[in-house]
Amino acid sequence: MAFRPLHDRVVVRRVDSEEKTAGGIIIPDTAKEKPSEGIVEAVGPGARDDSGKIVALDVKAGDRVLFGKWSGTEVKLDGKDLLIMKETDIMGVIG
Repeated sequence: MAFRPLHDRVVVRRVDSEEKTAGGIIIPDTAKEKPSEGIVEAVGPGARDDSGKIVALDVKAGDRVLFGKWSGTEVKLDGKDLLIMKETDIMGVIG
């Protein structure tokens, strides 16, 4: 990817949600919620603290993360639908 996020920003690719419920009911596209789970594609160098030092991010490219439902800004880069968000919008790393 030719895009490099700045500061404490993270680029995330959403992971598609299941098309069936546990009971086997197929969910139409119009009723699906956007997934709040994704894979980190790229991370910025980190934010600066009060003394001016860069504090590295806790997430790295390849991490599977959970984020808030309305987090981030949707963008299209290299034909992929991605989200750019601050690290603070990420709730945690899975696995």
